[in-house]
Amino acid sequence: MNLTLNVRNNGQGLSEITAEVAAAVQGCGVRDGLATLYIRHTSASLIIQENADPSVVQDLQHWLNRLVPENDDLYTHTAEGPDDMPAHIKSALTATSLSIPLVNGELALGTWQGVFLWEHRHHRGERQVLINVLGE
Repeated sequence: MNLTLNVRNNGQGLSEITAEVAAAVQGCGVRDGLATLYIRHTSASLIIQENADPSVVQDLQHWLNRLVPENDDLYTHTAEGPDDMPAHIKSALTATSLSIPLVNGELALGTWQGVFLWEHRHHRGERQVLINVLGE
């Protein structure tokens, strides 16, 4: 079964989408299988990360911004603004797809794990996450 999740973001940063993904997956009726998530964009990504302490996602955001700064003289792809090329690099360094096992109809995430959409651009907007569910 294929589903599309439209996720609104508030600009650069991590947004937890665990509840939305879990609801979409539960609605498909698969008890045991695999959910594959794929983001249809080149300047945003998906990660599984700790969702208990908000400082974790803040630290990740600060670290990646330091690793891939804006306005680097090496960038030639600059027509869409100073955050565009860094967003492509950040997306390449993280993940555009995730696979999560389903057990008894639920995402088999660990106690402190959550699914996050990581927006790498400053603009607010909407991103599409495709969810493919296989199983029985």
